[in-house]
Amino acid sequence: MSIDLSFAAPTCPDVPEDGHSVTHTEAARARAAETSATETCAMDADAADPSGCDTVVTDTSLADAAGGAAFTETIVAEQYSDHVSLRDLIADRRVDAALSWLDDHAPHRIADELARMDAVHAGLAFRLLDKDRALAVFEELEPVDQQQILSGMRDQSFRELVEGMDPDDRARMLREAPATVAKKVLAGLSPRERRMTAALLGYPEGSVGRYMTPEVVALHRDLTVEQALRVVRAKGAHAETVYTLPVVDGGRQLTGVVEMRELVLSDPGTPVTELVVTAPVFARATDAAEKAARLMRETNLINLPVVDSEDRLVGLLTIDDAVEVIEAADSEDVARQAGTSPWSGHYMAAGVFQLARYRAMWLLLLLVAATLTVTVTDVFETTLAHAAHLALFIPLLIGAGGNAGAQAATSCVRALAVGEVRVSDLLQVIWRECRVGLVLGSMLALVGMVIGATFVGAQIAVVVGITLVIICGWAATIGGTMPLLAKKLRIDPAVISAPMVTTLVDATGLIIYFTTAKLVLGI
Repeated sequence: MSIDLSFAAPTCPDVPEDGHSVTHTEAARARAAETSATETCAMDADAADPSGCDTVVTDTSLADAAGGAAFTETIVAEQYSDHVSLRDLIADRRVDAALSWLDDHAPHRIADELARMDAVHAGLAFRLLDKDRALAVFEELEPVDQQQILSGMRDQSFRELVEGMDPDDRARMLREAPATVAKKVLAGLSPRERRMTAALLGYPEGSVGRYMTPEVVALHRDLTVEQALRVVRAKGAHAETVYTLPVVDGGRQLTGVVEMRELVLSDPGTPVTELVVTAPVFARATDAAEKAARLMRETNLINLPVVDSEDRLVGLLTIDDAVEVIEAADSEDVARQAGTSPWSGHYMAAGVFQLARYRAMWLLLLLVAATLTVTVTDVFETTLAHAAHLALFIPLLIGAGGNAGAQAATSCVRALAVGEVRVSDLLQVIWRECRVGLVLGSMLALVGMVIGATFVGAQIAVVVGITLVIICGWAATIGGTMPLLAKKLRIDPAVISAPMVTTLVDATGLIIYFTTAKLVLGI
């Protein structure tokens, strides 16, 4: 969709086949000078309205560049090495070099650089882009970074940018936007775009309906190949993809799919019904987006038809959105397993206190849980008094047990996520992980007994060896079981994170250690 962004250079640079600009025009340079005096007001992240922003942030150095008082633009772009980042160029007021950098890099690389910047510098850099690349870069950004860019834009630029986005990308941004921003975005859209965006936002959070594209070219099952290609030519420009073409009946119910490749290679008079794949793989709009995305991976699809409760076609889940869904789910799982809360946005743009806030809650919970270890040690104080050397091996034992449990928990959470393990496999997982833990414990026991015999004697070494076998078997069993039980109770398995399993195993491991010591040593 063609748009004319007021902040973009009026003339688009030449773009070769690889999508990178090779020259920047005099208009782009003029726009770079104008950018120096453009308002770059920062909107409050929770409730501010970009339309009401009156604060103007003016960089005097860039303003001088525009007026020619203290800085003269050169015809030849300033030389820069590839390791210099866009953030450094903008911060150093090297506008000519920043233009060259933007011309030489793909949209996804530019988006990554913008995500690393604060609101003011990101806004200045974004305004140096021509109109077509501005939209491409904007769609590569995470929702939180898109809101940052929008916060410094004037009303006309704001409306034109969000109007040019694909409906699914627009809905994805609005999911995390403050209410005032969402209201402003919807109000500025054309009736057609507003209807599509509102329809996507009407589906449950995390469902396929929130991620699918409603801009689909659907073919009636009674068409011939020639007629179908005419439909594609007439409607394809407004669709996000035409590689997979759903085939529907008169009631728009999905009856199959046909690939564009099949249409192009077939005789024009061939009925579409001879090429269609009946009983296609599809998803309901209310299904979990992660489940649908992993279904695409398993079936090697690039587009997945999405239907409503009456099997009527409502959209397509495209491969780019499916990859983002899986990446987001995996990122959340990794964060949970590491004992932290997931956050949106770029790591390098997150503040110190922001990162600390996401991690503090879990650390506090684990600190409270760790009091179990203190309690156990206090209960067995008499045992320690009779054999003080037992204290030497506490870190070794709880470390080995905690790591064994964390390994089992991580493996099980991952297996659940990719569908390799089901809740019904609970007993098999328990038996498998128990044996794995005992094998690992036996291997570690040989080393532990050698260490124990070297430093404190044979009796303590036997205690250490037996404890290692039992602890590792117990830890692996607990680590593999807890995620499955969490899934059965409809709790996110990743919440049963490795640090939580480790803390539990630490406390129970000490009980095993001191109990074994009392039995072996007779104290």
